[in-house]
Amino acid sequence: MRLIKQNIERKDGSGSATLLPEEPEDMWHAYNLIRENDLLRASAVRKIITESGAGSRSVDRVHTTLTIRVTKTDFDPQAGQLHVSGRVAEENKHVKLGGFHTLDLELHRNFTLEKADGWDSVALDTLKEAVNQDAKAELWAVIMQEGLANICLITEHQTILRQRIEVSLPKKRAGSTDHEKQLQKFFQTTFESLQRLIDLVDPKPLLLASPGFTASSFQQYIKAQAASGGDKRIQRLLHKIVVVHSASAHLHSLGEVLSSTTVTKQLSDTKFARETQLMERFFELMRNDDARAWYGPRECEAAVERGAVGKGGGVLLISNALFRSQEIKTRRRWVRLVDEVKDQGGEVRILSSMHESGKRLEGLGGIAAILTFPIEDLDGGDEGGDENGGEFIHNGDDAGPLHGIEGRTEHVDIDI
Repeated sequence: MRLIKQNIERKDGSGSATLLPEEPEDMWHAYNLIRENDLLRASAVRKIITESGAGSRSVDRVHTTLTIRVTKTDFDPQAGQLHVSGRVAEENKHVKLGGFHTLDLELHRNFTLEKADGWDSVALDTLKEAVNQDAKAELWAVIMQEGLANICLITEHQTILRQRIEVSLPKKRAGSTDHEKQLQKFFQTTFESLQRLIDLVDPKPLLLASPGFTASSFQQYIKAQAASGGDKRIQRLLHKIVVVHSASAHLHSLGEVLSSTTVTKQLSDTKFARETQLMERFFELMRNDDARAWYGPRECEAAVERGAVGKGGGVLLISNALFRSQEIKTRRRWVRLVDEVKDQGGEVRILSSMHESGKRLEGLGGIAAILTFPIEDLDGGDEGGDENGGEFIHNGDDAGPLHGIEGRTEHVDIDI
């Protein structure tokens, strides 16, 4: 994402930013930036129907620039498309004020965003991350078993299934070569799909994961193709392959794959690897009934209030889905919590709800904390639960309902 222009006030967070999405991943950043009631300005095509005095009608398509007050966003991660609907906020000769329109944000076309309630610290961090060209680490993963392969693109923020290959293989029989022949054809199909998807000039790391020896056999197949074809690009890919074990060939096993020691060591410089390690550490503390691991809104807020998520190893893990709440008070609640942890010197990780680590966190209610020192009574102070009747339980069931409270947001300028 390229920052074309910004005009954001330091005091109140008012102002706008003009951005240019340059690759599909940028649409994910735009999806996280654009919220309900924001003002979005972008180019659009309108169908104009003109009726003459004689009663004949003509239909023209005109290019115009529209500004809408956002009511809904629809993001398609597979296609990398973002559709934003809302009411027209600025009238022109082609559209009337208050009419509904959907803007289709496209690559290589500017859009301008103005936040309804100002650019808070989380929105500014998201903007800064979106335009950071050095933070685009990614890798490919093939999680497979005999006859089934899921080819996934894993970026900092998303796990995207790019292709699923499923082939029926004959059973192994003594003296029969049918199974092996079909297995080689399966490997061929999978490898040809990879070649179409992967940039072989500068390949990213490639994870091959499977139960049993399927992944290792596929690696040997790729080596054989490189040796027989003499393609130097495939030789480059061979040095980027990491083979690991998985419980199955299905997508839910990716969390296990990404948290394996082999993978995290190989990819320790990437953002998602750090987040996966933190989630593994959190669950390990929970399994050990360690009072340094807590989840749930009320518990995490209480831990921050006691200064237990600060300097010296404190970590707040929070899902970006919480910042998409339609309630301004709720968004401010989480922004304030993030700011307090940062002020105390703790680490804040906002996990993507479309990444495996973020999905695991959502199963805990979207928020968890690793404390610098154990606290035993974060869940025992109020037997009646919260004011909405929910009850949050430590190290057990899922976290209860989320609710907003009035909060104060500190606004800071962004220097990119």
